Amino acid sequence: MGEQLREGMILGLGNPLLDISASVDLDFLKKYNLKANDAILAENIHKPLYDELIEQYNADFIAGGAVQNTLRVAQWLLEKPHVATFMGCVGNDKYSEILEKKARLSGLNVKYQYHPTESTGTCGVLITGKHRSLCANLAAANCFSPLHIQVPENRRILENAQYYYISGFFLTVSPETIQEVAKHAHDNGKTFMMNLSAPFLCEFYKEPMMAAFPYVDIIFGNETEAETFSKANNLGTMDRKEIALKMSELPKINDKRKRIVIITQGADSVILAKDNIITEFPAVHLSEENVVDTNGAGDAFVGGFLAQYVKGLSIETCIKCGIWAATVIVQRSGCTYEGKPDFAP
Repeated sequence: MGEQLREGMILGLGNPLLDISASVDLDFLKKYNLKANDAILAENIHKPLYDELIEQYNADFIAGGAVQNTLRVAQWLLEKPHVATFMGCVGNDKYSEILEKKARLSGLNVKYQYHPTESTGTCGVLITGKHRSLCANLAAANCFSPLHIQVPENRRILENAQYYYISGFFLTVSPETIQEVAKHAHDNGKTFMMNLSAPFLCEFYKEPMMAAFPYVDIIFGNETEAETFSKANNLGTMDRKEIALKMSELPKINDKRKRIVIITQGADSVILAKDNIITEFPAVHLSEENVVDTNGAGDAFVGGFLAQYVKGLSIETCIKCGIWAATVIVQRSGCTYEGKPDFAP
């Protein structure tokens, strides 16, 4: 077993976004030039989208952003407040108040950096049937400064943590913060984890991604992200199991601990590459009518994984809990849950 569960064991850094989630029709997607299952950063054309969702589509507010979602799910499963702390940049406005309140209700400790002029980031979650399109307006989230982790109180949180999780999305915001956290984890024998997060990051943010990669102990991604990563890095294969193996073999600074690669494939099996061996874990098959919304499934998977990993349980149990958490989340609207978790290893 791992060390005793304690406050501050996990530190996550990412883009805190207030998810504004609503069911829309395909015409709405066309109007804003969006695809049904995609994640993009907002451009000027998308700016009116958020108010339109609130005013015309009875939108829900959820404390979002990939890492914040993951840590909320982990907290739900751990049933002990403040095991995880989240850092990211928000505005000084009503949206950050809603965001903090929602995050803290889930037992997550938040240490936001407040930007004086930028507004809190928002993410339009546009649900069409079983699909979701994410359109993120990073706003203040884009302004995270490495100075935040030098503030004495926050530095203590950084040094007190044992596990670090950062989304690929944060590569667009503060690669220097990622480097600093990664080096701290390496120098102190701690665990550093990242997520590929979106295909465009593997292509257009390849340089900062590959600068962080040698520090990564565990990397998560889905099938399209893995394939794009393979293409961008000339791995020479589109076979996902081979991609996972090749990703695990890429240069790693701490060669005493081999990199673990986990690739999710939606309703298909989860691929694990560990110690040069591929293992597959079947996903839970849900009937079509039980799938409400796939938004947050990947975030929930990592949350389930983390909740067991920090307790020192086997990678197999961690992945099974990830699958369980993702299965719960897709049966609800948004990355939400209720009641006590009943995962049984």
